[in-house]
Amino acid sequence: MITYPAKIAFDEEDKVYNVSFPDLSDCFTYGESVEEAKENAKEALTVYLESIDLRKLKVPKASELKGEDIYYIEPEPNVAFAIWLKQKREDKGYTQEEIAKILGIAYQTYQRFENPTKANPTLKTITKLEKVLNEKVLKI
Repeated sequence: MITYPAKIAFDEEDKVYNVSFPDLSDCFTYGESVEEAKENAKEALTVYLESIDLRKLKVPKASELKGEDIYYIEPEPNVAFAIWLKQKREDKGYTQEEIAKILGIAYQTYQRFENPTKANPTLKTITKLEKVLNEKVLKI
C-alpha cells in the first residue's frame, strides 16, 4: 500500500519525540516515546491525507528517504487504499468512469473506493482492480 517517511527526533528541551513528514509540510505530531510517536504519526498521517483528499487537493507522493531517524508510517487501511487506488489509476491514465466500466460496476460505486471515508471494497473487487491496474494490493 502506501507509506510516508517520518522523521522522529528527540527534543531535549521538551523531552518528547517530535514527528515531521518531509513530504507533508503541515503534518506533525509528537510522543513521549518512539513507539507513542509512531502511533501518533499514524493517526496524524491518516487525518492529514483524508483532509487533503476530501478537499480535492493533490496528495503528494511519498519519497524514499533513509536514515536512523526515518520511520515509514502507513495510514489507516481505508485511507491508504483510497489514496493508493487514486494514485495508481491516475498513473495508468484511467478515469473513474473507465475503471468502473471495466469492472462492470456503477460509477458511483467506484467513486466510493477512492473516498477515504467510504472505501470498503470486497476481496473480489480488489482482485479485479489488481488485474486492471496490473498492481498488487494484497500480500498474503
